[in-house]
Amino acid sequence: MRLPVNDNELEVEVFGAGDAPVLIAHHGAPGLGSRAEPRATFAPFADRFRVIVFDARGSGASEGRPPFSHEQWVADVDALRAWAGVERFVMAGGSYGGFIAMEYAIRHPERLRALVLRDTSADHENRHAARRNALASARVRVDVEKLDRINAGLVRDDADLADCWREILPLYDHDYDPAAVEARAAATPYRYRTHNHAFAVNMPSYDVKERLAAITCPTLVTVGRHDWITPVAGSETIAARIPGARLVVFERSGHSPQIEEAELWRQVVGGFLHEVGADERE
Repeated sequence: MRLPVNDNELEVEVFGAGDAPVLIAHHGAPGLGSRAEPRATFAPFADRFRVIVFDARGSGASEGRPPFSHEQWVADVDALRAWAGVERFVMAGGSYGGFIAMEYAIRHPERLRALVLRDTSADHENRHAARRNALASARVRVDVEKLDRINAGLVRDDADLADCWREILPLYDHDYDPAAVEARAAATPYRYRTHNHAFAVNMPSYDVKERLAAITCPTLVTVGRHDWITPVAGSETIAARIPGARLVVFERSGHSPQIEEAELWRQVVGGFLHEVGADERE
């Protein structure tokens, strides 16, 4: 459905019963990501939650009215919460979506019943580790110029973003499948202006490490052992700084344990949400 949110139309999908606890999941990769990943990841939780997934402002099929700032994306999440008619909900975010999930939890700690993070970082330092990991990869030889341009938010247009994205996609999964890489590249909705703003404007100043102690809800931090772009060390930092947070590392995954070890990941997340009572009706 098309939903007007803060003067910008978002493409939104909802799964589960209308009276169930709400779970809102935020996709990663502004300008590259879409609701497709959180839909596949969290729709199976619709037996216990009212799951809301959406294309963020400037991504996927949603309208692209600026600003493409973390503050605006957090405000859009809170508007979705208000539209859903709930005071508290479960927030989930993977990769760059984890940035927004953490910032929401910091700004609105009273709104969250639980927080689920996946393969993310609390600052922009992961970009340095990611570059080292990309150049050291024995899997593929990465074009350094394309790597640096996509990471710096300096792509020229949608076609250039697609070319740079295809260059680094082989690095993401634990098991390399060239056909899967091509299928993912073909299925990606490219929005280069959003991507450029996220990586050229937002990322250089992104650092929430010192604010993580403000997060008061039960928090689960998950990460793939072989994640090249948001390595395990970043998740360890997050888990150490959020009071009472739990860290789970998935040993046979890269950046996407929710796909590469899907059944185990769902068991871990579902078990955590049940343990902290987040799946109980209020």
